[in-house]
Amino acid sequence: MEGYDASREVRNSPSRRQFMRLTGLAAVGISAGCATNPVTGSTQFMTVSEDEEIQIDRQYSAMQFSDDYGPAQDAALNAYVSGVGRAMVPGTHRAHMPYSFRAVNATYINAYAFPGGSIACTRGILTRLNNEAELAALLGHELGHVNARHTAEQLSKSQLSNVLVGGLSVIAGVASPGLGQVASALGGVGAGAFLAKYSRDNERQADALGTEYLVKAGYSPDGMIGLMEMLNSLNKSKPSSIELMFATHPMSDERYRTAVDSVRTRYAASRGLPLHRERYMDNTARLRAITGAIREMERGEAALGAEKYSQAEEHYRAALRQAPDDYVALVSMAKCQLMQEKYSEGARYARQAKAVYPQEVQGHHLSGFAGLTLKEYEAAYQDFQIAHRLLPGNPSPLFLMGLTQEAMDRRPEAARAYAQYLERVHEGKFAQHAAQRLRDWGYAR
Repeated sequence: MEGYDASREVRNSPSRRQFMRLTGLAAVGISAGCATNPVTGSTQFMTVSEDEEIQIDRQYSAMQFSDDYGPAQDAALNAYVSGVGRAMVPGTHRAHMPYSFRAVNATYINAYAFPGGSIACTRGILTRLNNEAELAALLGHELGHVNARHTAEQLSKSQLSNVLVGGLSVIAGVASPGLGQVASALGGVGAGAFLAKYSRDNERQADALGTEYLVKAGYSPDGMIGLMEMLNSLNKSKPSSIELMFATHPMSDERYRTAVDSVRTRYAASRGLPLHRERYMDNTARLRAITGAIREMERGEAALGAEKYSQAEEHYRAALRQAPDDYVALVSMAKCQLMQEKYSEGARYARQAKAVYPQEVQGHHLSGFAGLTLKEYEAAYQDFQIAHRLLPGNPSPLFLMGLTQEAMDRRPEAARAYAQYLERVHEGKFAQHAAQRLRDWGYAR
């Protein structure tokens, strides 16, 4: 391997915009057919079976959760969100689906569902809600998408050649321009990469179902009005903070009026049901105590996406002063340092992030990336191994494991990692690099 410099390979090849190619994604095969819509009871063209919905969910939801820095470390908060969601399931049209609910660490404002019933809401949106009924409305809306089979409907209408990630739209970088490139530069996918983009008709139906489900669960339908008013208010005052949510969940004045009119007419008799404000405040007290830090992280994310690194760094430092052990703040600061090629500082924050949340991938991935650039190859390889074990669906660590082994002149080990990477990724600069090395070393023609 004479003349090879892995640190140069990392500095020159993955140049802030090129690591997206590390995440080659395969479409899921679909077969034609018809099905009865579980909500309307009408027959509709449907090429995706329920089993395939669950398969797509299992394959990609874990990657999106990791892209959102994993489930919140506050076990009590996760249990609370899960309890509210599960209490609504019996009143849905597909109560048999394998639902799961969690808060994720991300600070941007969003909630989303995968087609098999995996549902998440971010810490960012939880700090904006005022009561449990609004949380139930939020989760009910996502349950509406699952029950009406909106993702499966999109898949069925799509040309297979245009379907990415099993038909889920790629919205990377919408949260703030450039942020997807920042994430991809470090081997990530980017905010919202696996989230379905719904139509306005889908959204109206999900609103209607969400209101139905939250009332069945014993909440006031005013929870839906409160949720809508909060989203509309943010869209007018801070539109960038909610851009990703509206990219995947389009909002309009007509949609807002339709939801509000439904509450005031169809559900007028249920408006006396409880909102459970005190219960929400009690269960989110620890989260709300670091609201200031979460806002600083939101500002840092926007600055980082705009490549204003010094501003981003200031915001992350402010967040860490308020929440020294916050995983997102540590990972974000590590990214900020690495994007400025301050590899030793980036490594320090990445190591702290690993210590705070060892079960989540990004700290290990960033620590490995920093180690690779610093020529600390053994430690970097161990980080990439852990990242691969924690999130086997992401092919990025396989390539980086191969690159690290190549840097140590361990050709058989590098060849194995490259071959595994090429089983999953067939195009792009890094697939070309892996394939060329296998040819050069006599492992392939």
